[in-house]
Amino acid sequence: MPSQQADNVAANEADGPKESPMTRSNTGYDGRRLLADLYKLRGFGTFKTGVHRPTYSKVDMESRHWLCERMREAGLVPEIDGIGNVIGRDPTPGPKLLLGSHTETQPEAGWLDGALGVLYALETARALGGGIDVVSWADEEGHYGSFLGSRSYIGEVTEAEIDSCSNRYSAKTLREALAEAGLASTPRIAFEPGRYKGYLEAHIEQGDDLEARSLKIGIVTSIVGIWSYRVQFTGVQNHAGTTRMAIRKDAGLAAAKLAVAIDQEFPKICAARTVWTVGRISLDPGAGSIIPGGAELIFQFRDADPEVLLRLEATLERLVAEANQGPCTAVLTNNSRSVPKVMDPSFQAALEAAAEVHAPGLHQHMPSGAGHDAQMLAKVMPSAMLFVPSIGGISHHWSENTSDEDIMLGGAVMADAARALLAG
Repeated sequence: MPSQQADNVAANEADGPKESPMTRSNTGYDGRRLLADLYKLRGFGTFKTGVHRPTYSKVDMESRHWLCERMREAGLVPEIDGIGNVIGRDPTPGPKLLLGSHTETQPEAGWLDGALGVLYALETARALGGGIDVVSWADEEGHYGSFLGSRSYIGEVTEAEIDSCSNRYSAKTLREALAEAGLASTPRIAFEPGRYKGYLEAHIEQGDDLEARSLKIGIVTSIVGIWSYRVQFTGVQNHAGTTRMAIRKDAGLAAAKLAVAIDQEFPKICAARTVWTVGRISLDPGAGSIIPGGAELIFQFRDADPEVLLRLEATLERLVAEANQGPCTAVLTNNSRSVPKVMDPSFQAALEAAAEVHAPGLHQHMPSGAGHDAQMLAKVMPSAMLFVPSIGGISHHWSENTSDEDIMLGGAVMADAARALLAG
């Protein structure tokens, strides 16, 4: 763990919520109360200095019921729906904003990824005293599917999809998981047209751009599309010592060559913030003395421009076609595509105005390189996102962290932006 991050983790654990000039905003927002909630939620599934809280696990459901109690104390009417979303509705009259994120985690990962946005939402609801509905979406991290909770809410998850989903780390089906969580007969909540002026979500940056520029707030302009693929190679399994090189059909070598070709060709056609990743290469049978007869490559690329995504896909298809000219066959399958989404300009402006009050000159507009529930909500209502710095740019790891001061400052910005949007 980087020394700065280790020091910050130790300080957070030793001292708990600290005093800060950013404890309060122009609303009734209380940063110390927010931090106390975050530390409490951190205790559900603690793993080293992070959290292991997989979707629908026992500890995940315990945390969702805990969140319901916090919502009830804040004057909201909470409910856990049939896909696991936790929604706390404001019963007072008047216009509403929906605020939230997710509370499940990646395996053995960070304590703030998603949880920060949910508890920002809860604290904003308490601070404003009306007008805020709070949500914790289910399975944003994709243990069983793709943005199951937020997609279910906007009507994009069918019963057939629920039937087909299973845990990516085990054989457990989504139906089994929902039954174990006590949700098998619970109805799913659907988007209510006309209830909301829009949606706000906060998140740690999950990168180092803010920290590298000594900035405190990121105002998200767009959320990338993520296109994921599987390439399956078929060769001939044979003896590693007796098979001449000239006659080999090595599926593992074919997979490795494709990975190198991608890394050579994509820089010629990508945009400034395009990224791509070979996340896994698996070999069959995967033994040291056997030439692999099969191989599988899992690959994804990300960008916020649909034209760039199409250009990358065309190049990938060409490279796979060229791979088929070798001794092995290659089959390309698209696993998933998410649509890039631009965040609402007026909501961005509200976040920017609040950021200028609390961190004058220390904020920037920036795209999100990760997917978020906000891109789903943006299909049905105006949406925007706020980022706070990640120490060392680390996320999806138990050492992920953000300073108390930055956490409280971001919460103050969110509360003031929400207040302005409700008044506008």
